[in-house]
Amino acid sequence: MSLEANLDQVLARHRELQALLSSGTGFPMDEIARMSRELAELTPVADKIGELRGLAREMADARAIIEDSDEDPEMQAIAEAEIAELAVREAGVLREIERLLLPRDEADSKNAIIEVRPGTGGEEAALFARDLFHMYQRFAGVHGWRFEIMQVSETGMRGYREAVASVVGRSVFARLKFESGTHRVQRIPVTESGGRIHTSAATVAVLPEAEEVDVAIEDRDLRIDVFRASGPGGQSVNTTDSAVRITHLPSGLVVSQQDEKSQHKNRAKAMRILRSRLFEAERSRLDAERAAERRDQVGSGDRSERVRTYNFPQGRVTDHRINLTLYKLDRVMTGEALDEIIDALLAHDEAERLARLS
Repeated sequence: MSLEANLDQVLARHRELQALLSSGTGFPMDEIARMSRELAELTPVADKIGELRGLAREMADARAIIEDSDEDPEMQAIAEAEIAELAVREAGVLREIERLLLPRDEADSKNAIIEVRPGTGGEEAALFARDLFHMYQRFAGVHGWRFEIMQVSETGMRGYREAVASVVGRSVFARLKFESGTHRVQRIPVTESGGRIHTSAATVAVLPEAEEVDVAIEDRDLRIDVFRASGPGGQSVNTTDSAVRITHLPSGLVVSQQDEKSQHKNRAKAMRILRSRLFEAERSRLDAERAAERRDQVGSGDRSERVRTYNFPQGRVTDHRINLTLYKLDRVMTGEALDEIIDALLAHDEAERLARLS
């Protein structure tokens, strides 16, 4: 299909959606919501197509002046300069249309489940996992997102064995999805008396939060165990069997939840996590079948499998996927400068996808 035919198709669909939504026809609410989202995505493209075709008309008018032998030579020179300027603008609008028409990750608009766990490095890795989790909590605050802590398991020194949160807001998964991977830290641990720099790691997994319509889970596929919640060192923190462990029998996935005093609330949280893990597992399976990139893999937590390094003595952060280094470690850890890394990762991903289309 030619570019013009493709653009005509986009405009036709845009007009069709406008007509359907303004007709007042009794569509189900979920269908209205779906069409509204599609219209919102197509509107910027339709606007750019209108701009592109407006530029084409201006160029045609300028060419007519140049080709008119009776036209004043000075006016023809002005028209030639105008065409050169319009051609530059046209190329920019075309690039913008190509960017807007790139296939979208259907999960980009979803909320996210973020999971942080220590990797190599013992207690220092657990302390770094805590620092990363707090970094994302602050980053959510910068964006006005809701950061709901779903599960935190502490070590004896207040590091984190595991931390899970739900992040709710606009385009959360789109912004956070490239955070998945092994994050390496180089610093002097609080437990180090000799002042030596240690290297340790933590893993981050960012999953799109699945809704019930995304993943069908049959009751017969679940084994649900309840038990008494316990705190650090195994001491009982609850006198009732409120903790919940859910096993998804077909996949073998197990999710435990004990942060709430209510068994019902723990079960609801565990189901949210399980549903998102199953959703992401299916996304990964489909990606593998299409030989697409698999960014959701966080590796084993080994120091060599890193996506990013946080070097505290030098105050720098390096993202190894795009060779970007910022000497703003303190502002990255407070969530203020993390957008600079994320924006660069998104731009790199977009450039790669555009290159594959050309």
